[in-house]
Amino acid sequence: MIKLTKTELRGQQTRLSQLQKYLPTLQLKKMLLQSEVNLADMEIAELHVQFKDAEQKVIGYCKLFSDKNATDLFPSVKISEVKKRYENIAGVDIPVLEQVAFQDSAYYLFDAPVWLDSAIQGLQGLIFIRESIRVAEEKKEALERELREVSIRVNLFEKVLIPRAQENIKKIKIFLGDQQLAAVCQAKVSKRKLLVRA
Repeated sequence: MIKLTKTELRGQQTRLSQLQKYLPTLQLKKMLLQSEVNLADMEIAELHVQFKDAEQKVIGYCKLFSDKNATDLFPSVKISEVKKRYENIAGVDIPVLEQVAFQDSAYYLFDAPVWLDSAIQGLQGLIFIRESIRVAEEKKEALERELREVSIRVNLFEKVLIPRAQENIKKIKIFLGDQQLAAVCQAKVSKRKLLVRA
């Protein structure tokens, strides 16, 4: 319940002014986040295309994986570490893939079949793209989460807080205007009574 006073009117006007100043910043952040979500979608789609291309190349080696020398291949494609760093975009910490480190595999190059090195590189490339997709999806998820929160705030400002402050100001102004009119009328009536007595 609002107080129908001049102090409350000033308070409501200050609040409305602050809300109207902050709203464009929120709207800008919402647009920026939406743009980043769209970019993340495009990045994920592009990475899926790259993954399919890399997968087609690796499929060529599938028959060779049953070879006795293929045992040298598997330790070389085992991930030892996925390095990520974080960047701040519109107030959100976004993961960026820096490196996928694979376990060292000791095999003698001269004893290994000719195809082994190419197969290792192909599989490592495929795994790198797979990890890139995971990080890109994590990035998109973080951006979408923040976008939802900012959208809720923008809606709250546009549909609740600003209209409520405007309505409160209107009510107070009407009440104060009525009070002022009543005071003027009372002053006129008092003046007439004084004139009549005199």
